[in-house]
Amino acid sequence: MNLDKYQKQAAEFDLFETTADLSAPGFLEKVLGLVGEAGEAADKVKKILRDKGGRASEEDKAEIVKELGDVLWYVANVARSLGVSLSEVAEGNIEKLSSRKKRGKISGSGDNR
Repeated sequence: MNLDKYQKQAAEFDLFETTADLSAPGFLEKVLGLVGEAGEAADKVKKILRDKGGRASEEDKAEIVKELGDVLWYVANVARSLGVSLSEVAEGNIEKLSSRKKRGKISGSGDNR
């Protein structure tokens, strides 16, 4: 699926007004939802490591994929609230990573390495 088409369709399920006002409940709900869903995905992986020695079943993988879909929904709608398309987010990320790779800065820490 095209990222921008997904973003447009995902907006249909947004219960809050779209706004870039960082203090608006709708924007905060999306950011907090993103963190929550990422945490749920991480928790599923943690339990696979803890309880299954890191061996994920097909069912485990399907559950993680569901959580990733929720993460994607929130990313799409946070970006939309900021007036940015999901394809712009993706393209910007690839440009950033490509620059880091060219400069030998893929590993390490810091946003602007």
